[in-house]
Amino acid sequence: MPVNETLSTYSDWTYSAAALVYVFAMIGYAVEQAFNRAAKKSEARELVGAGAPVIGLIEQPPGRDKPERFGRGAVALTALGALLHLSALVLRGVATHRAPWGNMYEYGMAVTLVAVTTWIVLMTKFDVRRLGVFVLTPIVILMFLGGTVLYTDAAPVQPALQSYWLIVHVSAAIISSGLFLIPGVVSVLYLMRTRHDANPAKFARFGPKLPDADTLDRLAYRTTIFAFPIYTFGIICGAIWAEAAWGRFWGWDPKETVAFVAWVVYAGYLHSRATAGWRGTRAAVINTVGFAIVVFNLFFINLVIAGMHSYA
Repeated sequence: MPVNETLSTYSDWTYSAAALVYVFAMIGYAVEQAFNRAAKKSEARELVGAGAPVIGLIEQPPGRDKPERFGRGAVALTALGALLHLSALVLRGVATHRAPWGNMYEYGMAVTLVAVTTWIVLMTKFDVRRLGVFVLTPIVILMFLGGTVLYTDAAPVQPALQSYWLIVHVSAAIISSGLFLIPGVVSVLYLMRTRHDANPAKFARFGPKLPDADTLDRLAYRTTIFAFPIYTFGIICGAIWAEAAWGRFWGWDPKETVAFVAWVVYAGYLHSRATAGWRGTRAAVINTVGFAIVVFNLFFINLVIAGMHSYA
């Protein structure tokens, strides 16, 4: 069926609108991060017994000041951007009469949507809103690259991808990659927080405003342990599709190889957490390396190195 050019144009406009809304949300998060004051502690003297002074700490609850209102507004903008983002993806699929992840532009659009959706869910479970500027920054960068460098006009899917495995295999890769973005960012923030805790002069401007190291470590772990089985499922489905399309389950194609390396890194991260009790800096470094490999596999392998996946 021919491509619906009108819907394709609407998809492009909606995608651009979503990216712009995310930029405004970033600004809101940044204002809250920069100007919101941490809870203050003040000393107070209490009279005990015969009047001996005792020094105590009273924590003053932070008020709902202007920076906090910026933060709440940023959450609303993030939700609005996600709705526009989803609309862009759906319109692209309807316009092309297929699953809307048949090329790098559409794949990136879907991955960033999963990442934003995951972040919105996490904000309802954890007190991590103040991290919004750090999470949205790579998402906006990826969307900008997708809309410029990776952009592809709406068209029918290439013959090599005309299979129901496109929906199963690629959707698993999209979901897991979008999920992995969150612990990748959080692990970097964990390393910054621990460096600040060890030396307050390091990252002095925003280090104290980050959640405590244990919260960041726990958030990264829980997100990774959720994403890893989906990533594993995607690799298995890819092997089955490869056998059906190319007559072999595994051929050490560059993308297959790097995907396997990322799988080993994440498996090592989860295994070390469960058995050796690795936490803290070592675990955060491994998680960061894993996400760096995923990003490398997404861009460098597809765009620079020739292989069986180069058409995507």
